Amino acid sequence: MGNDRDFPAEAGIGNKITRRDALMAGTAVAASRLATPVGLSGVLAGLAGVQPAAAQPARPNIVYIVADDMGFGDAGFNGSDIPTPNLDKLAAEGARLEQFYALPMCTPTRAALMTGRYPLRYGLQVGVIPAAGTYSLPVDEYLLPQALKDTGYTTAMVGKWHLGHAKPEFWPRQRGFDYFYGALVGEIDHFKHSSHGVKDWYRNNKPLNETGFDNTLFGNEAVRVVERHEGKSPLFLYLAFTAPHTPFQAPQDYLDRFKDIADDNRRKYAAMISVMDDGVGKVVAALEKKGMRDNTIIVFHSDNGGVKNSLFAGDSKVGGELPASNGPYRDGKGTLYEGGTRVAALANWPGKIKPGVVDSMVHVVDMYPTLAAVADAKLEKNKPLDGMNVWDALSEGKPSPRSEVVYNVDPLAGAVRKGDWKLVWKASLPPKVELFNLADDKSEAHDLAAANPDRVKELQGRITELASEMAPPQLFMEAVRLTFFAPPITPDPSMLFNLGD
Repeated sequence: MGNDRDFPAEAGIGNKITRRDALMAGTAVAASRLATPVGLSGVLAGLAGVQPAAAQPARPNIVYIVADDMGFGDAGFNGSDIPTPNLDKLAAEGARLEQFYALPMCTPTRAALMTGRYPLRYGLQVGVIPAAGTYSLPVDEYLLPQALKDTGYTTAMVGKWHLGHAKPEFWPRQRGFDYFYGALVGEIDHFKHSSHGVKDWYRNNKPLNETGFDNTLFGNEAVRVVERHEGKSPLFLYLAFTAPHTPFQAPQDYLDRFKDIADDNRRKYAAMISVMDDGVGKVVAALEKKGMRDNTIIVFHSDNGGVKNSLFAGDSKVGGELPASNGPYRDGKGTLYEGGTRVAALANWPGKIKPGVVDSMVHVVDMYPTLAAVADAKLEKNKPLDGMNVWDALSEGKPSPRSEVVYNVDPLAGAVRKGDWKLVWKASLPPKVELFNLADDKSEAHDLAAANPDRVKELQGRITELASEMAPPQLFMEAVRLTFFAPPITPDPSMLFNLGD
């Protein structure tokens, strides 16, 4: 299944490489070096421990990095006291995206990235796929790695999937990735690699037993993906960390970095972000050593805002104060306010993305058509996209073509933004409608609904229009199945003998 040419057999991919193959390959490389002078720069690069840049494909490599539940205010480039030097360097030398929007929770954002379509189109607009969930991102959606693979990219995924785990056809290797290493469900113990006591750790389609902190392993594996990439085809690497999602855990040496932080949750949270940042730095270094850096787009963002309500913290029981900061933005993960949806983000491509701040609207659905355009991938097999090509905004700081943000729409609530006006509509009882002007009130502190009835009517009309187009939420259907079609739970019959009549 898939394109195996860039991954060795020991990684679980590709045909067995014989000793003769290795010898012949080495001989061919040596002969090509003798026949083609590499020049002084190549010699100096070799002496410095940097591989001479191989002939790079015309289309760029793409390294797409996603954090898990990271607060907007917890990136150094957004003013955090948690050091993130590697992310900060990418932001300083690239585009810092001030108005990058994700969905309020994990699964919807990842689905939007992979499809270029709002999750309401295919029933993933509510919640996340739970550990017991039997549904997935529908298999008739044509995903970003499939589009890139069709145009010649080698595709690899490292990290958290969370788009369906109940059947093998839902898994990354069957959805366009040549290689997969990581976890399928939404939350795992970071050291045990398990969910509810069940191991969730894979290489390709095979369970894997391995020790170590998951985010350290993800960073190291991403480095290996870069190192073994043979370079004839461009690389798409999707690196999805589980940091700093609950449970709050980190290696001791990272905890020691933050021993001055008194709050236990905040100390662990900071340590998790530091592990992720170090992993990003290792990947960038590997790209540089491989001679790939100048021809690689790096995108980074969180999948949603940081958690401010324990209801959205995940499966793990969390005591104490929740540690995330969403900066000036209201609330956090699981909500339609800016704190749940406006996330820390950057894009970097040396010489192609101009350093600076991009302060216009970009939505995660835009990344599908944008990257497809840069990669010269044809948009023929996908369903109608909600995303727009925002390359000129990312690369040159030009105004984004996007004038609307759809935060989410489901049977209970919805939120949209047109220009600077944003409506948050809680339609379930008791209903609530709030209107904000984000140009004047980015913290959403002042509800202007009563003073602007026409604006409210317009934006409610847009939400209603989107609601008429949406598929039934798959999570609701799963709840119905578990409630009405599951077998009854009864006590052990042996207990009945002790009860009498």
